[in-house]
Amino acid sequence: MVVLLNRLPVADCPNLCHRVVDGLCGREPPRRGDYSATWSLEEWLELLNSLTALFHLAVGNNSSDEEVMSELSDVGSSHAETVLCVLRSRQEEIRHALLDRTTSMSSATLQDFDWQLKLALSSDKILSLHIPLLSLSLNVRENGALRPVTVEMNKEELNTLISSLEAANKVVLQLK
Repeated sequence: MVVLLNRLPVADCPNLCHRVVDGLCGREPPRRGDYSATWSLEEWLELLNSLTALFHLAVGNNSSDEEVMSELSDVGSSHAETVLCVLRSRQEEIRHALLDRTTSMSSATLQDFDWQLKLALSSDKILSLHIPLLSLSLNVRENGALRPVTVEMNKEELNTLISSLEAANKVVLQLK
């Protein structure tokens, strides 16, 4: 669904692509709020997953410029050139991030998980604030030691997590 990129002005495309790469590299990814007027939540998640998968596969397979451009055939030429330019300029950084993830995935394994649904309450807005939150507790074995990790997220963050996990699963299946 990289075709959704056509809705973005060409001048804004480099910033979005660099932010997607930042997210791949463990830094702050692009924020949905910055692009909520351009794409719906579902479209946003599809676009992020598509761009992330494209960067993963292009770097992981050491794809040529022609192969990348063929993957971007549905996107306008200016947008496609921008994506390719960002990919080539940050290729080594993406490669290192993928290698780091592979290494960390092999040394850390999920041992157990638990989840709870809570209702967020605020003392000054107790009547108007009804935000369901998910509290996800993970037990991760890292270098032989069991380490608990707890994450609390709202519905939008949960949907993003699920989409990211699905995209990661697709990439892992493609790498096999």
